[in-house]
Amino acid sequence: MELGIYTFAETTPDPATGRTVGAAERLRDLLEEIELADQVGLDVFGVGEHHRKDYAVSAPAVVLGAAAVRTRRIRLTSAVTVLSSDDPVRVYQEFATVDLLSGGRAEIMAGRGSFIESFPLFGYSLDDYDSLFSEKLELLLKLRQGGRVSWKGRHRAALEHQEVFPQPLQRPLPVWIAVGGTPQSVARAATLGLPLSIAIIGGMPERFVPLVELYRSTARRAGHDPDALPVCISSHGYIDDDSQRAADEYYPPFAEVMSRIGRERGWPPTNRAQYEAQRGPRGALLIGNPEEVAQKILFEHELFGHQRFLLQLSVGTMPHGSIMRAIELYGTRVAPMVRDEIARRTAGPAAIR
Repeated sequence: MELGIYTFAETTPDPATGRTVGAAERLRDLLEEIELADQVGLDVFGVGEHHRKDYAVSAPAVVLGAAAVRTRRIRLTSAVTVLSSDDPVRVYQEFATVDLLSGGRAEIMAGRGSFIESFPLFGYSLDDYDSLFSEKLELLLKLRQGGRVSWKGRHRAALEHQEVFPQPLQRPLPVWIAVGGTPQSVARAATLGLPLSIAIIGGMPERFVPLVELYRSTARRAGHDPDALPVCISSHGYIDDDSQRAADEYYPPFAEVMSRIGRERGWPPTNRAQYEAQRGPRGALLIGNPEEVAQKILFEHELFGHQRFLLQLSVGTMPHGSIMRAIELYGTRVAPMVRDEIARRTAGPAAIR
């Protein structure tokens, strides 16, 4: 299983100091985090797209292009690209460029977007929320076939036998569909034969099992081999040498962000009791020492049989040094435990002899 990290590059106040990290500093720190993730042997790093003052990245491809020349093997993906409010031609060109810079390590994780700021910013109506994504995904998938493209839609100017440059090294350029739990989005990914990424940021992971089953059964009915279609699970978490210290350090920034966003969406505020319940063996938060986090990843693997796991190490602002230490522990201690155990399970009875 591939193991990695994703981030939204938050620029929120640090609850411990009251200081807000500026975008320039946060981006410099982010590049160091990606570089370390590569050095310690993690497989994937994802960078999200937001158009708010509390996040530093509105152009993931630019950040990933910078990371491409500072890394050697780690795969570089958006997490996510809000395709509904972007232009598929430009998205394709940007990620083809990242692919060329990285020697064939770029990916696009496309989603409809859980935040809506980009829609009025780029002149789109929320009334077209789903049709925008469906239409633009169709064009993006046509573009990655290569050659001259003819296409006509409702939300964008038509293409008439046009070519798009540059072309990536990977043919086709990988495109994942990222979902938050909507069955229709899961079924769309399966019908198109595209890899699926599911964000589990609350509740019990077991409740997402039917979505993965829907994905695989729909793919099979659409004529795709489910075993050839990767599934990614993404969750919030944090790693420290000491389990209690991990919980105590992660809670204040986590609670600040989740409560603030909750106020925007009508959710109740986060409290410590809920947080501790989510840290439990069957909850959605992966927070603790390396052994605890490894066991939680393996528990989810038993549920989903997924091929990729991404951990969001900072939901709210945390000290850069703490995040760097968490990345080091993830790559040097958590990842070997997870990989060894999955290899043992895969080997089956032969591994027991």
